[in-house]
Amino acid sequence: MKAGNNSERMELFGLNLKLSSGRLAEIGPILRRFFINTLFDSTFTQLGILIGSAFADNPDLRLVIGTLISSSIALGISTGVSVYESETLERERRTAELEKALFRKLDKTRLAETYRNYARLLALVNFVTPLICCAIIVMPIAAAFFNILAPSVASWFSITLAMATLFAAGVYFGRYGKRNPLRKGLRMVGFGVIAFAAGYLIQTLL
Repeated sequence: MKAGNNSERMELFGLNLKLSSGRLAEIGPILRRFFINTLFDSTFTQLGILIGSAFADNPDLRLVIGTLISSSIALGISTGVSVYESETLERERRTAELEKALFRKLDKTRLAETYRNYARLLALVNFVTPLICCAIIVMPIAAAFFNILAPSVASWFSITLAMATLFAAGVYFGRYGKRNPLRKGLRMVGFGVIAFAAGYLIQTLL
């Protein structure tokens, strides 16, 4: 009986390691996709904020900076929580299926811990990405706030950084998908220009 229990434990341990290593192998590509997708969302959101506030005749730079930062935090929390909840739900579903197949609980196994860490890591990446994007785009506005740059010049610098961010993300997508990186980068910049032009037109009409 004891030998049978040991054999069962070894079989379960082997299954945990196999599934854990399989999930760990998936983390890299999925993390990159989440990072790039959230980066796009953050950049377009901040483009809209810049168009709506930074290009005003007398922009309130403190308000612009506060809006950029607060929107990035809100977006990071939103995407982080949604990813964590969805990944946790998927983990629980898969764990329940394995428990039915093995006729035992897997709550305290290596597999369960791997699933939990996987969800936490994805959530963390989605939370931090908008903050990274904001840190890049807000720098010229912060320089204007401290009278290092003129507000109008800082606004255009921020727009340029936003377009550069879109271009870099597009180039990465092109390389990752084994397509023309330059064309992909320019395509993403094209979408950014369309978003900027539409927002700027609406701003001038209001």
